[in-house]
Amino acid sequence: MKRISIPLKSNISLSALEGGVGHPLIMIPGWSQTAVEWIENAKALTSCRRVIALDMRGHGESDKPEHGYRVYRFAQDLHEALEHIDIPSVDLMGHSMGCAVIWAYLDLYGSSKIKRLVLVDQAPCMLPQADWDTDEKMKYGCFYENSSGVDEFAAAVASSTDLESTIELLKGLFSPAYSEESLRIVAEENLKFPRDRASDLLRDTAFGDWRDVIKRIKLPTLVVGGDGSMFSSASQQWVASQIPGSKLEIFPETEGGSHFMFLENPSLFNAKVLSYLTSS
Repeated sequence: MKRISIPLKSNISLSALEGGVGHPLIMIPGWSQTAVEWIENAKALTSCRRVIALDMRGHGESDKPEHGYRVYRFAQDLHEALEHIDIPSVDLMGHSMGCAVIWAYLDLYGSSKIKRLVLVDQAPCMLPQADWDTDEKMKYGCFYENSSGVDEFAAAVASSTDLESTIELLKGLFSPAYSEESLRIVAEENLKFPRDRASDLLRDTAFGDWRDVIKRIKLPTLVVGGDGSMFSSASQQWVASQIPGSKLEIFPETEGGSHFMFLENPSLFNAKVLSYLTSS
């Protein structure tokens, strides 16, 4: 994989890792995550795709402007990146917030350039409506109980400016067996995104409700979740149920089925995605 730079019309550049040949697959990491975290997956997927793993605005090695830390602005950045690369058709794979970026892109620009989707573990609605019962909260994957929970997590993010506090913040998103050394690498990548901007983006992501967009998706789609994820596997089942002909893969807790199953069990994750991408 080689490092490339993608200039946008907004006078910033996104950094990306690129490799392989064939139909392009754009990989969009989650909140605070980077292309480097996709590296083992990206290398495996180059066996059948030209892979471009992005660092989004503010993340990783990309430019870090003072503004634009909203999901819909990230969707515009993705649109401008696709225009610059000048590819008539691509597959998109997003993890966590990266799925929300895909949903925002489809809402704004439609699906004419998109052939397939891989949606990895993002809730349709992270914050519940006041009248939702426990079953509804589970079905839509609500991570927060109320807006105070968003405030608390955003404040924790803004104050976690060193490696050790960032590791503590991230631990709950991984299986207990995930090694401290590996978690440290993830935390180092997270800290490349300025913490005040990370807090802003977290707030914007928390209040998204993507159910109406998901219901309009008609593209071939693979939905991936984990029984041990912060987002209920029921929410991933709901996403898959709304997209005609979609395929669903839920990783058991015993097989690295956390929010980061692609890091905890990359061989199985890569096999599932490769099988899907190469199917007719």
